[in-house]
Amino acid sequence: MFSSIYTRSKLLHQGLRRCISEDVKNPKTAIVMLNMGGPKTVDQVGDYLLRIMTDRDMIQLPVQSKLGPWIASRRTEEVKKKYEEIGGGSPIYKWTDLQGQLLTKTLDQMLPATAPHKHYIAFRYVPPFTEETLDQMECDGVKRAVIFSQYPQYSCATTGSSLNVIADYYRKRQLPDIKFSLIERWGTNKHLAKVFAERIKEKLNLFDANIRDKVLIMFTAHSLPLKAVSRGDTYPHEVAASVSAVMNVLKVKNPHRLVWQSKVGPLPWLQPYTDDAIKAYSKQGVKHMILVPIAFVNEHIETLHELDIEYCDEVAKEAGVIQIERAAAPNDHPMFIAAMADVVASHINGGPALSRQYLSRCAHCTSHRCKASKEFYKKLCDHDCDKDM
Repeated sequence: MFSSIYTRSKLLHQGLRRCISEDVKNPKTAIVMLNMGGPKTVDQVGDYLLRIMTDRDMIQLPVQSKLGPWIASRRTEEVKKKYEEIGGGSPIYKWTDLQGQLLTKTLDQMLPATAPHKHYIAFRYVPPFTEETLDQMECDGVKRAVIFSQYPQYSCATTGSSLNVIADYYRKRQLPDIKFSLIERWGTNKHLAKVFAERIKEKLNLFDANIRDKVLIMFTAHSLPLKAVSRGDTYPHEVAASVSAVMNVLKVKNPHRLVWQSKVGPLPWLQPYTDDAIKAYSKQGVKHMILVPIAFVNEHIETLHELDIEYCDEVAKEAGVIQIERAAAPNDHPMFIAAMADVVASHINGGPALSRQYLSRCAHCTSHRCKASKEFYKKLCDHDCDKDM
């Protein structure tokens, strides 16, 4: 079945790359693509940072209403320069929109009973904002909505906080006549693993054959505060599971490690940090490496600037690394579109509308907001705890 999905996605990919289709008329099924988003232009950077720094679902600061805006203001010019260095803005919207178009066209062919499908982008910190997207979806008159996280590995800070925004939106409104369901994690999907394996092979082939099977494969993912890990956030082991799935597909002799990037603030986060690992392995004599952004499905500032400019260029050169490559994110790879289609189609055909894993809270969770959101999704997705839908 997957080979036919892949072929279909590849053909649609070729056509849509030439001419993006017109807006879907009278959509029946919505695919709501959740992500934080990124500023399209440098003019959006200040507001983008302000929303992040004042969002307690994302960052907890003392006196946050005052300290958050101060930090955002202090960092704005520095972050603007980084976006200027990668082309003047984030490509997240571009990639998500293209992925959504390719996904829904594939689903239209796979699932005619729920077609036409339309993708809706729901960002947290830049337009299109989640609330505006949900409003548009209702205006379009969709009959079914699949909330589809674009973070394959679940974390309370990413997918969880995005789901909180949807809960907030509907909590004081009458629920629309839409059948909702939720895909909140899909990091071990076998087709997703194939995409990353292909991306790694592309880079392994750039190394001399004599040392190719000795190249260190470093899977890198956004780090997480240790207090979240201690609370029981599932993100670290879900990322590790994705790494294992990729290596099982890749079937190479190369050593591999999981490292962590993008730490923010003074508190301890998951280690080893990616830049420190590059330096440390170089000191050990490891001079050939590949960085694989295992938790990102499209290019953005953490790949294009942090990995490419700061780590592969500046850090690696300073550390004396001979050759370091960075595997591309899935982006619009036909196999990735087929992987997304497989995830969504399997969900629509077999459910459940809401997973027991999502409803399970972290062992040391004390968040009333988290508890309230999970109760809300039971209602939104019409979930019966005694049976899976």
